[in-house]
Amino acid sequence: MTALLTSPPPTSGSKGTRELAHLTDEALISLVASSDDGALAELYDRFGRVAYGLALRILRDEALAQDAVQEAFLAVWHSADRFLAERAKASTWILTLVHRRSVDLVRREDRRRGEPLERAPEAATTSTAEDEAALGFQRRVVQEALRRLPPEQREALELGYYGGLTQSELAERLGQPLGTIKSRMFAGLTRLRDLLAQAGLEESLPT
Repeated sequence: MTALLTSPPPTSGSKGTRELAHLTDEALISLVASSDDGALAELYDRFGRVAYGLALRILRDEALAQDAVQEAFLAVWHSADRFLAERAKASTWILTLVHRRSVDLVRREDRRRGEPLERAPEAATTSTAEDEAALGFQRRVVQEALRRLPPEQREALELGYYGGLTQSELAERLGQPLGTIKSRMFAGLTRLRDLLAQAGLEESLPT
């Protein structure tokens, strides 16, 4: 696994662990949950390139993007047993981990660059903790609203807004016409907006 996590993202057409190539993404995650590093390598071959592109788009730094992908796949290794296929597709779950690690690195770098200039006052720590609690509540409400959408609409929104894929990338990933993807995202976003408005959290929607 160490060699996997320190290797560069695979290029298109890269060969992985071919005896596992016929398995679904979800089946591979089940194997990863049993500490099968070959299954993790196969997942990395399938999603490493897309994951790196997503991380690079957020971080705009090749080294940091590689770090984000490595940390995300390490999280896949450690948390595969908590993956629930009925809540999200494996691809959505993996790319969401990459997105989270990338955002974490952005914040970490911002803090690192800001620390030598000034120290935050003690009161700011309390405010940050309160903000994080509020954001945590909002995330739970949004996740609950997403679960109430039709599966195809939920998948499109998760991969598009939270996974960072463009509509064209979504169409290619899901094997659907671009028009179908646009319709799914529009219908899903409209329904999601209604659900969040009922909860008083319409501003939580991505713009």
